Amino acid sequence: KMVDPTLAEMGKNLNEAMKMLEDNQRKVEEENEKKYARKDIPGPLQGSGQDMVSILQLVQNLMHGEEEEETSQAYRLQNVGEQGHMALLGHSLAAYISVLDRERLRKLTTRILSDTTLWLCRLFRYENGSAYYHEDDREGLLKICRLVIHTHYEDYTVEGFNVLYTKQPVIYISSAARTGLGQALCNQLGLPLSCMCRVPCNTMFGSQHQMDVALLDRLIKDDVESGKLPLLLVANAGTPGAGHTDKLGRLKELCEQYNMWLHVEGVNLATLALGYVSSSVLAATKCDSMTLTLGSWLGLPAVPAVTLYRHEDPSLSLAAGLTSSQPVEKLRALPLWLSLQYLGHDGIVERIKHASQLSQRLLENLKNLDFIKTSVEDELSSPVVVFKFFREYSNRDQTSHAAQASTIQHPIISNERHIYDTFNQWLGEQLAQLVPASGVDVVELEDEGTCVRFSPLMTSAVLGTEIQDVDQLVDCLKMKIPVLTSTLQLREEFEQEVRRTVGLLYIEDLSWPGLGVVRYNYHSDGKNDDKQEKELEKINTELLKKLNELESDLTFSLGPEFGGQKNCVYIGMVTEDLDVSELVETIAATGREIEENSRLLENMTEVVRKGIQEAQLQLQKANEERLLEEGVLRQIPVVGSVLNWFSPFQASPKGRTFNLTAGSLESTESTYVLKAQGTGATPPPTPTSSLAKQRLPGQKPFKRSLRSSDAFSETSSVSHCDDLEKMEQRPPTLSPSPEQGPLETEKAEEQEVAQATKADTEDIQSDKSPRNCTKVEEQESQR
Repeated sequence: KMVDPTLAEMGKNLNEAMKMLEDNQRKVEEENEKKYARKDIPGPLQGSGQDMVSILQLVQNLMHGEEEEETSQAYRLQNVGEQGHMALLGHSLAAYISVLDRERLRKLTTRILSDTTLWLCRLFRYENGSAYYHEDDREGLLKICRLVIHTHYEDYTVEGFNVLYTKQPVIYISSAARTGLGQALCNQLGLPLSCMCRVPCNTMFGSQHQMDVALLDRLIKDDVESGKLPLLLVANAGTPGAGHTDKLGRLKELCEQYNMWLHVEGVNLATLALGYVSSSVLAATKCDSMTLTLGSWLGLPAVPAVTLYRHEDPSLSLAAGLTSSQPVEKLRALPLWLSLQYLGHDGIVERIKHASQLSQRLLENLKNLDFIKTSVEDELSSPVVVFKFFREYSNRDQTSHAAQASTIQHPIISNERHIYDTFNQWLGEQLAQLVPASGVDVVELEDEGTCVRFSPLMTSAVLGTEIQDVDQLVDCLKMKIPVLTSTLQLREEFEQEVRRTVGLLYIEDLSWPGLGVVRYNYHSDGKNDDKQEKELEKINTELLKKLNELESDLTFSLGPEFGGQKNCVYIGMVTEDLDVSELVETIAATGREIEENSRLLENMTEVVRKGIQEAQLQLQKANEERLLEEGVLRQIPVVGSVLNWFSPFQASPKGRTFNLTAGSLESTESTYVLKAQGTGATPPPTPTSSLAKQRLPGQKPFKRSLRSSDAFSETSSVSHCDDLEKMEQRPPTLSPSPEQGPLETEKAEEQEVAQATKADTEDIQSDKSPRNCTKVEEQESQR
């Protein structure tokens, strides 16, 4: 058909117009998408992704931060050995195996889980047990509590917590258990805190870190009589603090008597894999469940903890979450399955035995050290060593100390324990810093206070601790003990010296590990509190700066960052040769010097202002006098110049100078006469310590010189004998003759003076000849 050309042209133009509109709309949408991507999508996710090298580089930077030293990076990864690589490989294989088909995955996970459970039960002497693998070491105990609840409350699955109202469940834990364990269990189980009963440890007999069995029996009887239901008892085979083991045999009998579940955890369970096991730990094989932390014992990174338990009803275990029907959940055991095969029985036993030998080596060395008190359960086989610095009193000191403590019992005992806690905190931090491979840490015990703990079963496999590290730890401890004893002895003397010194204030800070804390008191002259506080801070800050400029072995600081006193000088640890009186006198003298300089600067502005005003008045008066002397005609511009040319007027310049030292206004006439400016009065000398002036050459400040008097007398006698020998070797002098001139006469007079001096020295030589000097030296050395 024929189409109208006009309509065809209109249709063509319409298509082009629509295309242009669509293109513009599409461009707007693309720009909006780009804006959305730049605005809301995180940077690493923008674009088409990143390559593997960039991602690994990012992970490395996150792991090591801004560290540039290769040694630190190598140290972090050097102890991840081949057994650690096997554990890391297990995590990758678990992710790969999870994509297999369901039937093959089920067979493989069942084999891995059954093998690992059998091996662990045989290694740790726990026959006919099942295993639950979990990441959090408290999760196993949580599942066990649910299993026990399901066992004792048959309708718990249907009715839930309503069945708990009739008989409230009770869970018993030791007071030496991990901090927050009971509260965490109650929170996860949805139980009130009244369901958790803390059992105290022994107070009269036995270890003070073991659960009191007799008291536990009474608590259980009271709960049964009040209508409660005892469910579970958590015992320790190695308490978290001191590493002591509860009396598991008696506790098992008590649990069987009241139909309770016995769960055991602790680091001493690792010794079950050894050939010789103590009877106290061997009783753990009869318990209902136990938790093993193989990762820290064997140095395996990212392997799960294992809870071994015995129970006959699989349905209740499934309801409690101890078993799972999901094959992926069973793959948690794969890293442990690979690592155990790689190590073998000998490798596992060797690592645990090595840790036990390290603890025994340290314990044997600690027995020979004074002022070190150990707290171990069994000296023959204790995998955990806890020790602290403690100074024993002699019989005489102990009697006086006991009498003083009986008079004021609570403050003396509490202050003394607080001081020892502070010193042991410092000791533990120093040892951990000096010997990082030892793995020592600071622990707070209820009875002993702050102690240093060495638990190689938890740290040696990861840190690679060896015998030489233990020996180095002992050497460092030997160096720190004299410092601790000296600081403890001089602490009281320092306090007394500061209290007797005017201008110093002793600040009692029991949490400071050092000689003490002192503050220089600023003598305020009616100033407000804010200004006085600023002046006090300024003086003590300058005092600290001055003390640090001295070349001494002491450490002066502002104290801890948090919790310390303000505007004070904290003095660190000291040695036995410290001269406390010189130290206190130097602090007081330096503080007075800073205070005087501060007051001088404060008064300088007022003195200078008054001096300028007085100088202006005197100069104005001098100008008026000069006008009267010169006359009126000399002040006229043209006439004065002509008159001065015909008849010059001689006038001495009169100025004023201000003496800052004397604070007075003086005339400048002497300056124009002498053609030099006068120096004025001599400034007062800087106050210094009298003891500092008597310091021997090479002796550091605040050091008490040993045998200083003997050394001084011996040096003086030797130098005196040398001077006498030099005087004997001088040539004889000649007397002047009458024929000599004035110059020769003057020289002759000088020779006569020298000859008279020689005559005097000859009298001295009769008593102090070199032979007599040797006798004097012998007498001085005998003294």
